[in-house]
Amino acid sequence: MLPLGAMLLAGSLNAMAQTAPAGAEKTLPTVVVREQAETPEGKDALRATETRIGKGQQQLRDIPQSVTVVTERLIDDRNLDTVKEALKNTAGITFLAAEGGEEDIRLRGFALQATGDLFIDGMRDPAIYDRDTFNLDRMEVLRGSASMMFGRGSTGGAVNQVSKTPRLIDEHQVDLTLGNHKYVRATGDFNIQTGESAALRINAMATKADNNGSGASLDKRGAALAYRNGIGDRNEFQVNLYHLDNNNGINYGMPYIAPTADSSDRVLLPLDPDTYYGAASDYNNGSATLIGGSHTHRFSRDSELRTQVRVGQFERDQRSGAIRLCTRGVNQQTGAVTNPQCPSAVSLENFGPNTRLTRGNHLKIQDMDTAQFQSDYSGKFEALGAKHDLLAGVDFSREERTVYAARSRAQGGVDITKPTTLIGTPDDGAWVDESSRVLRVNNQYTSQGWGAYVQDTVEIAPAWKVVAGLRYDKLTGDYDSFSLPQNAAGPLSTESYRMEVSEWSPRAGVLFQPTPQQSYHFSVGQSFNTSGDAYSLGASNVDTPPEKSRNIELGAKLDSADKRFSTRLAVFRSTKYNERNTDPDRPVVTLSGERHVAGFEADVVGRLTSKWEVFGSYMWLPVAKVDRAAPCPTTGQCSQGAAGERPGDRPSLTPEHSGTVWTTYQFTPKLRLGAGLNFRGKQSPTRVEWTVPSYVTADLMAEYKFDFDRLTLKANLSNITDKLYADQLYPGHYIPGAGRTLQVTASLKF
Repeated sequence: MLPLGAMLLAGSLNAMAQTAPAGAEKTLPTVVVREQAETPEGKDALRATETRIGKGQQQLRDIPQSVTVVTERLIDDRNLDTVKEALKNTAGITFLAAEGGEEDIRLRGFALQATGDLFIDGMRDPAIYDRDTFNLDRMEVLRGSASMMFGRGSTGGAVNQVSKTPRLIDEHQVDLTLGNHKYVRATGDFNIQTGESAALRINAMATKADNNGSGASLDKRGAALAYRNGIGDRNEFQVNLYHLDNNNGINYGMPYIAPTADSSDRVLLPLDPDTYYGAASDYNNGSATLIGGSHTHRFSRDSELRTQVRVGQFERDQRSGAIRLCTRGVNQQTGAVTNPQCPSAVSLENFGPNTRLTRGNHLKIQDMDTAQFQSDYSGKFEALGAKHDLLAGVDFSREERTVYAARSRAQGGVDITKPTTLIGTPDDGAWVDESSRVLRVNNQYTSQGWGAYVQDTVEIAPAWKVVAGLRYDKLTGDYDSFSLPQNAAGPLSTESYRMEVSEWSPRAGVLFQPTPQQSYHFSVGQSFNTSGDAYSLGASNVDTPPEKSRNIELGAKLDSADKRFSTRLAVFRSTKYNERNTDPDRPVVTLSGERHVAGFEADVVGRLTSKWEVFGSYMWLPVAKVDRAAPCPTTGQCSQGAAGERPGDRPSLTPEHSGTVWTTYQFTPKLRLGAGLNFRGKQSPTRVEWTVPSYVTADLMAEYKFDFDRLTLKANLSNITDKLYADQLYPGHYIPGAGRTLQVTASLKF
């Protein structure tokens, strides 16, 4: 098409030159090249070829690190309505159950920091709310050290959520999904071209269910609006508004149980994952509101400056509690007996319908405001006899977080005790008046920082490129905690701490690209994360320097001859070489720990034939070891104040094998069938010696398009064997994965 277009343009220029009147000005109207049309590897495919997780728009083959892209097609095929569910479709991802269900993610065995490793369109996204996928075009998972691009962060990598953007087309889609557990979900995606180079896109969602397959109800609504002007022009502007409301129930988790009275091992309770033992008054409410805008100035086809600004408001109000097996206890000093109606120990030997459970009181009530600015330049040019691909940018951010606590009766509030329940009476309707609680500010944290980076990819010889990058970050954090005495008459005490951090983050690599279908890379990168990443500081950690990590990777990205199928391979070693530990001799946090992992990853994605499409992601971690750690008991569980695992242990939440596979086949022009597996090897929670069993779950999908191709019906059957497994782990409890779910979706395009 390009040669044909050039011939037509040359012919028209020649004709104009011959017919123009003498003395007439020989000028042509401006020729504007709009954005590319969707390719087969775009919206309606599992395979992606480009990403923005490297800041500028880049080919995946030009990034010297492993990247897995979860496309909109995969999200739709498997009916993945939360970011957490979508992340499970990548290898190496596990979840800590945490103290209240935050998206506490592990990647390659390392924690992704809640404040530093999750992003929306390249800007930080705090992990204090439950994210939905209704406005996502795709998710990009960068594996390994990411501080050179994003600043503070962990060893494991970074997750970038890419929002849907307006396009120059009138296209709309409405989906209605019905499922068991009274699941109802309605979404709408409306793209309206408003001018020659302008468009508006509106996405909306409402979801409700009395149970999401693992005990918790759902009631959430969201809306997103984006207006884009100057699409494909030299100057392009976009404004965005996003709001999400969650008024959900919560399954805080179920306790493990000993198989026998004298066993130190623990197993999962033999219960249906749909059962719920929390109080009917427990809930997990939250909201997120984001307002932002961006400007892109294109200096040329290969050079642009993209500037973004965003403010966000986040709220979380969670009232729930840990569920525990009820056991009798005796105070060694007073002789007082607690829970006299319960046995002294519970195991599978005396477990049954009359086994009693206790319900705890755990509050997570917090507000957060953020303001962010970043500007990124990407450009290609030739200098000093070599081709360069330059990335450079600066960013500024401010975060303010306020955490609330409830006053006890002695402090001028109320004391709430939840009634116990029995294994044989799940969902018993027990209710306490959560609205009677009297709240106070418990602590507040304010941080502000800036960073600047530059990276150059230089073609030093045909097929050979060298990558070198460096980033500098400056961060301050101020933390205030407020304590009340046990009686309301006493004074309020305040403790204040300030953290200051200045860090450099380098990255270097080599790319060998002998053909357009082959790209091999070797890279070394460094990351850091600060003590304030948990939004808390104290006397023990305020002066503790950041942890640092190093990732070494050798990998390849190989495309088929027709570029419809890609394979990504990588071997890597990631080391956190100055991990935070609590000093056993004094109450301070030191950088005395070290751990490392080494393994192999593989992704396969694309079309094996015109009708057969595949997505697979696999990770093998044969090496995972705690090298140095604070002292820990030789048997049993480490104390809560201890660092965690002992030297020589395999780190928690680090299965040796993990992955997923999904495949679809177009049997007829109207009928498409799909099937997939998700699997995780055995793994241990933190601070324990026993492991949770491995699991495999299987899913099925059938899709039928009617004659006019506007209406599609799709059925998804997930966890078809109703497998009981631990989806998220904590030392004292686990959150079960969803049981068997059936959902049917009707999609109408117009």
